[in-house]
Parts: sequence; structure tokens; C-alpha cells
Amino acid sequence: MNFFKNTTVKLVLIAVVVFGLIFSVVTVTRNWGKTKDTVDTEAALKKLDSLYGKLNVTTLTPRKESVDLSAINSAASLPDISLYPFVAQPETVDYIEIYSSPEKAGSSYESWLIDVADRFNKSGASVDGKPVSVGVRNISSGLGVDYITSGKYKPDVFAPSNELWGDMLTDKGIKVTMIEKRIAGNVAGVVLSKIKNDEIVKKYGAINSNIIVDAVLNGELAMGYTNPFASSTGLNFLLTTLYTLDKTAPLGDAAISRLQSFQDNIPYVAYNTMQMKESAKSGSLDGFVLEYQTYVNSPDIKSNHTFTPFGVRHDAPVYEVGELPEIKKQIARQFMDFCKTPESQKMASDKGFNGLDSYVYEFEKPDGAVISQAQQIWKKEKNGTSELTAVFVADISGSMDGAPLLKLKESLTGAAKYINSETNIGLVTFSDNVNLALPIAKFDLNQRAYFTGAVKDMRAGGGTAMFDAIAAGMKMLTDAKVQNPGTKLMLFVLTDGETNRGYSLNNVESVIRNLKIPIYTIGYNADISVLQNLSNINEATSINAETDDVAYKLESLFNAQM
Repeated sequence: MNFFKNTTVKLVLIAVVVFGLIFSVVTVTRNWGKTKDTVDTEAALKKLDSLYGKLNVTTLTPRKESVDLSAINSAASLPDISLYPFVAQPETVDYIEIYSSPEKAGSSYESWLIDVADRFNKSGASVDGKPVSVGVRNISSGLGVDYITSGKYKPDVFAPSNELWGDMLTDKGIKVTMIEKRIAGNVAGVVLSKIKNDEIVKKYGAINSNIIVDAVLNGELAMGYTNPFASSTGLNFLLTTLYTLDKTAPLGDAAISRLQSFQDNIPYVAYNTMQMKESAKSGSLDGFVLEYQTYVNSPDIKSNHTFTPFGVRHDAPVYEVGELPEIKKQIARQFMDFCKTPESQKMASDKGFNGLDSYVYEFEKPDGAVISQAQQIWKKEKNGTSELTAVFVADISGSMDGAPLLKLKESLTGAAKYINSETNIGLVTFSDNVNLALPIAKFDLNQRAYFTGAVKDMRAGGGTAMFDAIAAGMKMLTDAKVQNPGTKLMLFVLTDGETNRGYSLNNVESVIRNLKIPIYTIGYNADISVLQNLSNINEATSINAETDDVAYKLESLFNAQM
């Protein structure tokens, strides 16, 4: 009896050991041959399925609402100028108003033109015995062109980062007169991690625009750049890329075809250079675009990245806009002379300007017509050969009641005009629980009518289960990618950010990071830092609805992404 008992025990033990060995071998070997990214993605999808399976998601019945088919009024969509107050105040009755690009009209090392303007205004400058002064607004070069072209707001003087914008205005029939070619020297460049820089130099023998473009095309370089409709550096990079792809016909079929392949390998396009810089801190990009003045003032970037210049110089040209009265012309001339004094130029150099003066653009500078056409080509081809699938996640909790929800609805209905009909769009709403308000479909007139109806029907109430809704939105996106593997995925979250129900960021962060789905956030009376952290996980943009013009920012964002 003991014999059989002992034998049975031994057989059970042997079976357990054998099963354990088999399970261990299967566990260890099932990921053989897979890259780390593949393993991480598979684990993230499995975790997402688990998170989604625990949610109570209600499917709403879509309802159509009439769609506003009126043409887009570009002037009406521009933000009110009050959102861009004077950063250098005019102090006299007679003055000129200057729109300046941000790298010289911001804070800290970006405050050079403000500092010079303040000194000029205190210098006792006069014209024909009348005291005069200057006022400066911090406005991106692209937005400045939009204001001037639309006629909604027009400065006396325009001071963009480079000459491309002035050439575009001339091509659009706007009278602008260059009064100074350079007031502060600067260049645009590609910033590469030192490790990636060394890899490329080892393979190609050098680093330049041609090699950077080839490395992206070959899938050897994950880099980001900025929206060429808003950013001087982004516009410059687009043109340099097109000329690199085909020097003799940068707008030809061959260049456009190669641009599509190039865009297939670009993981991120930021709204502006500062957002690019912040997003790049995650370390997931091998390279990104930046101006040299920002590079030299960023020890965290400079210490482990290299800088390779490209494109036309960013020497801060200055233009008179329209036909100015004589007194304004004289104020502008005096101020330009003041900007070029040794003291003012030393201040510029101290803030990182006037570096790399020996750099010369390798191609001929394109004219305004080519620049404008390049923007339109990019708008059409920016997603490469891939379709785009996006889900909007909208907060309808009690804390959004009143003005925040009204703003959110206006944001969505206004932005809908700028979404391409070939883009796949879905909508999720959330409060205590999650609602599938609109399944993903092509944003044709039919889907847009359902989208408009779903937005109009939103009512506020209940708690805030934001991360539950994010999990649901990501599940919709990953299911869509199974059906269409080549599509690019995006998630938009519109909220006040005050999560008090369901999952937390800790529950979903690894899923977000490993699936690499960018989450663009728009905050209404929100804790913006929370939303910025969420967007920064995968190099996306965060918009503050209280200080930014959401409709214009979304329009610009959709120009960059949709």
C-alpha cells in the first residue's frame, strides 16, 4: 500500500515539475524573435483589454443635426488680439506697433527685443520734436501672416524669424517693405542625440540635410518637427526637405512621392518650437528641430545633443506693413538703428543670438509662390500614405456645467470644419461612467451630422472618470487599427482634468506609453499641469482654453495632424 502511495506521490511531483518546465520554456520562448517594442505593445494591448473589460460603457443612439456648410471665414477664426497684449508698452501718442516672433519677444533669454524696446522708449527718442516710442506684441510668424493677410489686425511693422514669411506676404499681394535684413543673427537646425549623431556619422560619414533626410527615409532616425503653417523653423525644414528630395523640382511629383515616404517615418509634428522642446524631454525622439539661440540656452539639451544647421538663416528681418505715415517710417528707422547699436547687439549676443555667422544656406532661397505651394502640398501629404483615425473624449461631468461645457461644445463644432472628410472620427463622453457617443467612421457629411448631434446633446452632471474614458477611447482606436493596420491614431481629451472616479493615470500610463498613441489635451478651468503631463507621454500638445484661442489652436493643430 505504501509502495503505491509513494509511487503516486512521486508521479504527481514529476508531473508538476514537467508541467512547470514546459510552462517556463513556453513563457521564455514565446517572445523569441520579437523586438522589445513588439513585446511591450502586446503587453499593453492585453492590459488595455483587461481595463476596458471592467468598464461600464453605454452605447448611445446617434442623432443627426444639421451641419453648418458655410465657408470657413479665416478672419473670424483668428484669435482676438487681446490674447497677445503688448509685451513692450508704447509710452507716447506717436508710436509704431510691432509683431515680433517669440524667440526675441518672450521672457528670460527670449526677451531681447522687449529689452531693447524698453531702452528705446526711455531714451527720449523724438521725430520733429514729438516724443515717440514702440510697442511690441509676441506673435508667432505664422499667426502674424494670418493677421496681416486677413486684414483683421495689421501692425505697422512685422518682425518674423526669417524672410520666408515676408516673401509669402508679397506673393499674396500684401505690400511689405523690408527695412532691415538682420537685427539679430540666428539659424535653424536639427538637434540629434549624441548617440544617434555618432551612429549616423559612422554610417554616412557626415551630418547634413541630405543625410538627415536619407536617415529618416531609411527608418534610421525618429525625429519631429514643427507645423510649417505656424512655425518658422517648421516652414524652413519643410522647404529644405523638399529641395533635398529633388533640388531641380522641389514641388514635382517625384519630390511629393518621396515626401509621403518621409512623412510615414515622422512620429511627431508639434505646434511650435517650444512645444517641440518640451515634448522632446521624454527622450523618445532621436532628433528634432530647434533654433540655435534656444539650443545654446538649454543646457539640458546642449549637454547630450548636437546641432546641425539647415535652411535659410533666421536673422530676424523687419518689414514695414503697407504704406506708413512719414512719422511712423521715421520711428521705425530710428528703432532699427537702435537695435543695431553695439550695446543692443551685445545684449543680443548675451542672449544667444549672433552665433554661427559663417553658416550659408546651400540652396537658392525659394520665392513666395513656392513657399505657399509647399505649405499646401504638406497639408495634403502630411500623413504620408497613412489614413488618420482620431477619437474625441469629452468631459460632461458636473464640474463642466455652464461656461466650460459651452466652450467645449463650441470647440468641437468649430473645429469640425477643419477635419478632412477622409479622416476617421469617433466620440466618447464621460461623467461617472463612459458613453460611446459615436462609433468611428469616415468624417463625411453623414458622420459630421451625427457628430454635431452628439455634441449638441451633451449635458453636464456626475463625477469625472477621465481615465476610464481614455481607456475606452484607446480601445476604440486599437480596434480600428486591427481593421486598418496602416492608420495613424490620435486621441483628443477635452476636460477640466479633475478626475474623481475610476482609473487613475497610474492604471493607464504604461498602456499609453507603450501603445504610443498621442493624447492631445484641451483644458477648461483645468489643472493644466496634469493635462500637460498626459500629453507629454507621447509628444502631443496641451491647450489651455482659458488663455488660448481654442478654435484657432485646434485649426492649427488639425492643419498639422488632420
